Amino acid sequence: MSVIDNLEPKLLWKEFEEISKIPRCSKHEEKIREYLLDFAKQHDLKSKTDKTGNVVISKPASSGMEGKPTVILQSHMDMVCEKNSDVDHDFTKDPIKFKLNGDILTADGTTLGADDGIGVATTLAILEDNTLKHGPIEGLFTVDEETGLTGAFALESDMLTGKIMLNIDSEDFGVITVGCAGGGDSKIKLPLKTQPIGKDMENILIKISGLRGGHSGVDAHEQRGNAIKLLVRMLWKTSQNYGFCLADIKGGDKHNAIPREAYAKVSIDKADKSKFISDLKSEEKDILGEIKPIDPNFKMDVEDIEKPDKVLDKNSQNNLLNLLHGLPHGVDKMSYDISGLVETSTNLATVILDGNSAIMGLSSRSSIASALQDFRDRIHAIANLSGATVSEETPYPGWKPNLDSKLLKQSKKIFKEMYGKDPSVEAIHAGLECGIIGEKFPGMDMISIGPTIKYPHSPEEQVHVSTVDKFYDFTLKIIESV
Repeated sequence: MSVIDNLEPKLLWKEFEEISKIPRCSKHEEKIREYLLDFAKQHDLKSKTDKTGNVVISKPASSGMEGKPTVILQSHMDMVCEKNSDVDHDFTKDPIKFKLNGDILTADGTTLGADDGIGVATTLAILEDNTLKHGPIEGLFTVDEETGLTGAFALESDMLTGKIMLNIDSEDFGVITVGCAGGGDSKIKLPLKTQPIGKDMENILIKISGLRGGHSGVDAHEQRGNAIKLLVRMLWKTSQNYGFCLADIKGGDKHNAIPREAYAKVSIDKADKSKFISDLKSEEKDILGEIKPIDPNFKMDVEDIEKPDKVLDKNSQNNLLNLLHGLPHGVDKMSYDISGLVETSTNLATVILDGNSAIMGLSSRSSIASALQDFRDRIHAIANLSGATVSEETPYPGWKPNLDSKLLKQSKKIFKEMYGKDPSVEAIHAGLECGIIGEKFPGMDMISIGPTIKYPHSPEEQVHVSTVDKFYDFTLKIIESV
């Protein structure tokens, strides 16, 4: 018996459990797409896909509601697949393991997939339930939202007929989201040269772990620790006093997840090893003193390793450490217009040594297109100083709030009638597909809603169960009242 078997609404949680058994990491949505198309057949609903793999399932209006406008329920199929390094889990075949603690549902050492599995399950439950009152419904399920919103970018113009859309990918019940940041990724490639390892050298692994990580947009304002930045800080500082040689460095995994873990392999003169490690531990203590309120479990481990095949030469090592130490991460600017909203930020997301190059990935966001471009230009400038090259993906657009939206006004009214208080109306510092879909389908009236989901894109991801039932009822009432 599953820990979620008795949760309400039963249809929604049943579907969430089913899709949690299906591999659906970004860019690998084949199995979940098959499930959606089979679902449509089983329930005698029309479905279609486009070349990119997006799916639309259509449900006709219930009796007496045929004159209602079509409502689009939009969610994304993919999830961020992150796990703690000590957890044995294969996202290509293993089901997500649930843990329920009171009102909090999490996974066992992995991301939960509530982002956006709850959205997918909500739409499927509504499509399945023939007792509901509603006009025509189009369930839109996009692919690859988490690694660049490529499904929304490639959505074909004949996939949708509706002009009213509920994006079900928000993460705070009681909040109606009406705007989001745009963003774009940058990839830095720095050429490196290597040399043989000298004699009388000791070889050690330095590992950073215990950080919370999280969503690089939603959690940016908390300024959580970045494992890459903290590791490089330690290496850069100790490099001023010791002639160690860097053999390898790796950190981060996903462009939109704050790096939780990173490691470096170094070779150091045997006579300096003990003092070198002592200085690293001193810096570890200083860092923990700085970030303990937000990342209390930060730690550094050091262990002996076998001799590497080669190390970076002095010039390459200096270039790499200077570049990584100088690259920006975190909040750059807060919004002048909306109190408490991050306007512009970046996430130093990944670093890896690949042959004779170091490859770094950054993901930048801003609610202002010109500010986003300026920030990416600054990354270019810093990379240029080190002799690195930069390639950029096409940025995705933000979603400008429309406070005169009829859907927004109706939804605010419904929320107050149901719960006795006004919902918050906000914009977020994260990417939603609304901006892209709004550009492709001019005149689309849109809001974004959801239950309370905390710490997405990390193994801490959790959904507050009691808000799921409330969110579902709110969604049904909007559909009925449109």
